[in-house]
Amino acid sequence: MDKPVGWIVNDATTVKDQPVLQNWLAKNLDYPLSKNREYRSGIVHRLDKETSGVMLVAKTKDMFEYLQSQFKTRLVQKTYLALVHGIVSPENGTIEATVGRLPWRRDRFGVLPGGREATTLYQVTGKFEQPETHEKLSLVECYPKTGRTHQIRIHLKHLGYPIVSDPFYAGRKTARNDRKWCGRLFLHAIKIEFNDQSKKRLSFESLLTSDLQNALDTLTPIK
Repeated sequence: MDKPVGWIVNDATTVKDQPVLQNWLAKNLDYPLSKNREYRSGIVHRLDKETSGVMLVAKTKDMFEYLQSQFKTRLVQKTYLALVHGIVSPENGTIEATVGRLPWRRDRFGVLPGGREATTLYQVTGKFEQPETHEKLSLVECYPKTGRTHQIRIHLKHLGYPIVSDPFYAGRKTARNDRKWCGRLFLHAIKIEFNDQSKKRLSFESLLTSDLQNALDTLTPIK
């Protein structure tokens, strides 16, 4: 399914009146796990609230557990598209840096000694200039091999290229200026690959949302 921006994936006591994907599935769809809270209505993995794109939802317990096992053994391949500040160099590579919750700011995560192992591969697919500020930007495909909270956002920041309109990791002032032309975090899950129960490889893609595409269209490509 395609997760919209602004939706929280899993229900919790802290969500209050915000839209929650798990609740929507339970209310609007009818399949074996749709009302099952233990199995989170079949939701196998998560996306951040401000991240849009493709997600897997299992209809049955067997499929839920089968997909979970593929995430644990890293058979699931995810591709994200991010627009970041700066011209990324080198244009492809691997980011390996342990990630953990910041002791001094419990709602934020960062690269920390003793954190959990985290690996992200990346590839630059485009370079742009913001016409008003003349700032250089890079469009990057990211392929996380682990699934830590905020992993891609943290790893790109760690490399020196924070994601456009990221209020947590680009800095408040930078994000505020970004949001004049890109109204939200420029991070979208564009593709996911996994095996079905017959071991056949399946792939699903999600087109870039109109708001992110419109933001990209305001930029000048750099050749």
